[in-house]
Amino acid sequence: MTPRESIKILLERMNEEIIGQEHIVERFVMGLLADGNLIVEGLPGLAKTRAVRAMADVIDAKFSRIQFTPDLLPLDVTGQELIYEENGKHIFRFHEGPIFGNIILADEINRAPAKVQSAMLEAMEERQVTVAGETHKLPKLFIVMATQNPIEQEGTYPLSEAQKDRFLMHVEITYVNMESEFKMIKMVQEEKHKEKQQKAKISQEMIFAARDEVAQVELSDEIGHYIVELVFSTRYPLRYSKQLEVMIDVGVSPRGSLALTQCAQVHAWMRGRTEVTVEDVQAVIHDVFRHRLIISKHSRFNNIKIDEVVDIILKQVPLPK
Repeated sequence: MTPRESIKILLERMNEEIIGQEHIVERFVMGLLADGNLIVEGLPGLAKTRAVRAMADVIDAKFSRIQFTPDLLPLDVTGQELIYEENGKHIFRFHEGPIFGNIILADEINRAPAKVQSAMLEAMEERQVTVAGETHKLPKLFIVMATQNPIEQEGTYPLSEAQKDRFLMHVEITYVNMESEFKMIKMVQEEKHKEKQQKAKISQEMIFAARDEVAQVELSDEIGHYIVELVFSTRYPLRYSKQLEVMIDVGVSPRGSLALTQCAQVHAWMRGRTEVTVEDVQAVIHDVFRHRLIISKHSRFNNIKIDEVVDIILKQVPLPK
């Protein structure tokens, strides 16, 4: 089995579990192949948790779910030094926390206090945690999928801009259409009356092999300059139009340029292309910019969404020749 065939199986099995959310499933797999963490935002009941678990069920990987609450402590996430008695002596041993998994579901991450979020930031950025002055490496296959509820803000601690920038993409889950919801009802009813068959899981080596192939997708200088110009249009919007100038407060960071490149490469690879095109860049830019671009009070007052500002950027920035 080739890496491409493995990823195709992963997409198919996830879509069997998450009906009508093909776009979301693709974004989850893109995050996996780009080796990046995701913010997953959506109303309650839209299968955010089910989607993450569906991915973990297909891959031969350790799944960890961390339920974030206001009283959570950093040690509840990272693990801690525990004292043991051995041969009459007291010794300390590190007991790993739930962060030591491969696919991490950080459920309602914005309900955790700042200290816990700081511990998560180190894990996501450095792929390690520090406890009692000692550093512990996380597994090679490691991805955090952090969920947020957009309507319940009571008792939450909004993520800092620095932490949000550590996420590769911000994926929004919306309602499915009527036909898909009907199929979902039928699927749940059928699951009650039959045992779930155990299927062979995709090895982690296949995921790493797919990542190696993604890294071989070429990025021309023209597309590279186009990506940089898209990012710079958020930092110096007046160069492009007065309309953008009044819409944007803070532009996208250099990490956004790298994320847009990585996601465009994955998008191209998943469609069988060996070189990144304008279509690949434009297909992923909303998910990459959504949590990095800070729009102005003028935009918020006029109920202008970030995605609408990104649409304007795509129209104003000239295409590569």
